[in-house]
Amino acid sequence: MRARLALVLAVLVLAVGGCAALDPNPRSVSTPAPADVPAELEPFYTQVLEWEPCGSGFQCSNAEVPLDWADPAGDRIDLALLRRPAQNGDPQGSLLVNPGGPGASGVDFVRDSADYATGRPLQEAFDIVGFDPRGVGRSTPVECADEPEDLDEYLFAVPDAEPGTPDWYAESDELSADFGADCARYTGDLLAHVDTTSAARDLDVLRAVLGDEKLNYLGYSYGTSLGARYLELFPERAGRLVLDGALDPAASLVEVTASQAEGFEGALRAWLETCVDDPECVFHGDSVDEAAERIRSLLDRLAASPLRADDGRELGNVTMFTAIILPLYNRANWPALSELFTSVLDGDTGTALALADEYYGRGEDGVYLDNAAEAQLAVNCLDFPSTIDPVQREAEAQAILARAPVFGREMAYGMLSCARWPVPPTGERAPLDAPTAPGVIVVGTTGDPATPYAWAQALADQLPEGILVTFEGEGHTAYNKSNECVDSAVETFLVEGELPRADVTC
Repeated sequence: MRARLALVLAVLVLAVGGCAALDPNPRSVSTPAPADVPAELEPFYTQVLEWEPCGSGFQCSNAEVPLDWADPAGDRIDLALLRRPAQNGDPQGSLLVNPGGPGASGVDFVRDSADYATGRPLQEAFDIVGFDPRGVGRSTPVECADEPEDLDEYLFAVPDAEPGTPDWYAESDELSADFGADCARYTGDLLAHVDTTSAARDLDVLRAVLGDEKLNYLGYSYGTSLGARYLELFPERAGRLVLDGALDPAASLVEVTASQAEGFEGALRAWLETCVDDPECVFHGDSVDEAAERIRSLLDRLAASPLRADDGRELGNVTMFTAIILPLYNRANWPALSELFTSVLDGDTGTALALADEYYGRGEDGVYLDNAAEAQLAVNCLDFPSTIDPVQREAEAQAILARAPVFGREMAYGMLSCARWPVPPTGERAPLDAPTAPGVIVVGTTGDPATPYAWAQALADQLPEGILVTFEGEGHTAYNKSNECVDSAVETFLVEGELPRADVTC
């Protein structure tokens, strides 16, 4: 998720460790599972995947799905898959993994961070399969910019007018409308069909063509929305699902934005608690409240007078906000915050822009490594109805500002990105409706800034047999991050099918 786009939902992926060399070509052809589907869908459910080696220990393939699920006889799009075969040589099936976003690449997640994505027991028992959802990465992609500079112009834009004024709304609407028009021009008909419901239907095709009668799935962050939608559509085909860093299906765009603003402020204050007592930290000697006020003042100054970098980009308040929240995803990255604030207070843009570039997937040469920013906007604009009435817009913004005085401004006025989107939203925000879904583990972290703990509680309550695994700590998502209690609950369920008898607190 991108800060300018309001919904900061992407999991922070860190590449760790290496991958053991495996037989490069076991089971080079998949046998589809039997499918009881309408005749017009049979070509998709019965397609045979051919796997090719694509790096040490990995195999790649592609599947086809309808561009428009309402017209399966029409155009088709491709979905990219990457598989790491089970290390015990005798898998009990596939485990599909989604890292979040929306817009994050599951292919890259498994390829670059297989040991981060899943623990050893899962790697032993399952073929670990990463996939790029429709519109993302190596699948048929969303495209919104012809040149990297065009994407820079959108992501790093600093409006001239004061936020909340009519001129500011007009300027922001024009920027969003122009960018949306570019997305429609470069992406074509796909732009109207990258919603989560369509992606969940794709997920059922992947289950079948991988040869699995039931879906085994590990979804992080936005990946929990994809998993939850699957449970509504195909409860009878759901196997073992773990949803880590959950979203509340009933939360509106305003509530999501306000809760995330509060979440990131909470994480910031948790860092400041450690900072103000550290002689080496930039806010040493301040109270937490004083330091928070200084940060808000800094953001206000950058909104009024951005700092210009050597490459011509401007460091405004929204880009600074993006740079701040990236280290807040993971407590291990908190040390970067002191360097960030020290450099910007000295008038140096280097650290801030480097962090923002990492967040957006922008390389040192200015070229974007993937289309995550574009895909995220496209998915969110379909999934979340947004407000276009100017009076209601400002009322919503003020309500968010009241709940989050430090980050509320950047988050609240970031909601406008979809107001002039060229295709209408199709998503509805409502409690999960899956009364026949099997048991599911929902993992929530009490200090999660991007997907607040209350959302995990809400999702678990909406499931007929939702088991909540609570990690008492900081950071975004909890599985496979060195907490034995969380890891044991998740792995015992996925590998052995043994659901905890009651909620678990770790």
